[in-house]
Amino acid sequence: MASVAGIGPAAEPASGGSPSLVRVMGPWLLLLFIVGDILGTGIYALTGQVAKEVGGVVWLPFLVAFAVALLTAFSYLELVTKYPQAAGAALYTHKAFGIHFVTFIVAFAVMCSGITSASTASRAFAANFSSAFGLGLDGGIGVTLVALLFMAVVAIVNFRGVGESVKANVVLTLVELTGLLIIIGIGMWALGYGEGDLSRAFQFNPNAEKGVFWSVVTGTTLAFFAMVGFEDSVNMAEECRDPSRIFPRVLLAGLAITGAIYVLVSISAIALVPPEQLGEGETPLLKVVSAGAPGFPLWVFGIITMFAVANSALINMLMASRLVYGMSRERVLPAALGHVHAGRRTPYVAILFTTLLAFGLITFVGGVKDLGSTTALLLLCVFTVVNVAVLGLRKDRVPHAHFRTPTALPILGALACAFLAGPWTGRDPVQYAIAGILVAIGVVLWIVTVAVNRATGQALSTAELEHSHLGGPVN
Repeated sequence: MASVAGIGPAAEPASGGSPSLVRVMGPWLLLLFIVGDILGTGIYALTGQVAKEVGGVVWLPFLVAFAVALLTAFSYLELVTKYPQAAGAALYTHKAFGIHFVTFIVAFAVMCSGITSASTASRAFAANFSSAFGLGLDGGIGVTLVALLFMAVVAIVNFRGVGESVKANVVLTLVELTGLLIIIGIGMWALGYGEGDLSRAFQFNPNAEKGVFWSVVTGTTLAFFAMVGFEDSVNMAEECRDPSRIFPRVLLAGLAITGAIYVLVSISAIALVPPEQLGEGETPLLKVVSAGAPGFPLWVFGIITMFAVANSALINMLMASRLVYGMSRERVLPAALGHVHAGRRTPYVAILFTTLLAFGLITFVGGVKDLGSTTALLLLCVFTVVNVAVLGLRKDRVPHAHFRTPTALPILGALACAFLAGPWTGRDPVQYAIAGILVAIGVVLWIVTVAVNRATGQALSTAELEHSHLGGPVN
């Protein structure tokens, strides 16, 4: 439920004659926005994969991921209250370092994380579609074909144009939240009747080759995907009333709520389904429903899950295509990617470009685990830069009061994010290959664009970069 360029509330004239966004969001709507951004594909699809790493204490990596996200959230709080503009990591990077290429890499990495996140959601949608309706497509080419078809539908919807509203975000958030509350409720009901085994939630079964510490680290790199989305709330800064005052407490409350929900869902899941069974396939929460409430219509929960991950896929592809469009208009990507359809008024070339990248990921990468972990990898790199940027911008003074995070937190945040992004965490090398290929595509396009700009006498202005509306991925 991200805010993306060109999509949002209608603008109103600013004092200088240029349009500005309407400040319609108070603390409660902002809280729902943040919770809705974080909830989604990660907890629905990756709980079982985390259990494969740590056994019964599946809640522990989610708790550690929450702590790391919290450190970075403090950095975002200082930056968004200091620069309350509808931008994000790219803006903060440019203000801190002033190097166009570095700003571009950060923006393109954010865009790529949106595509990998949408591809993860597409695979999760296909797997849940197969399981909920008993199609028997799990793990085969059938799931890939359904995921590709789903992504094609997303592209069509994207092309037709989707106008988001705060009201729609509230409805979607409540649907996603309902699915997770059903899991928690089923767990409590089953345990209350003596079913399941709560003691499993405290049984540590680490990977024999990795040991306790590195098993938790590997699990955390997977669980971190479930915490992404909080950073996207900074793109709502210009649409919030008094953002410098309400953002800190609302963002921290949103993180605390989602963190608590994730821990409770994890405990419910592992109490009802042994870790070795929970880690099989790509539909862990459907197994929990089946084990804890056999009479509950499985297809109903399957539809809730599909709705949750489908929403994530659509919003991420909206964000990615608009970000490509924006970078093209700012002359850091080829001009062709900035073409807008005359009838639909949507960036159709950017939509085609991002959809083709998603097709490639779904076809050649496939698994939810690698796609979700690649999303986390890209964002951990971006978060490392943001945490460093906070310290670099301390000397920049603004005329209004703003939140200031203790200096130790961005230092710890940068170290933690950089650590979790490293190969020593046990990441599959394919994740670095995926991220490297995606970023390399961007670098090639950037080099071509710079060459064309120089040949035609065009240059990228600092002002254009600083006023970009660059969204982020949602979970």
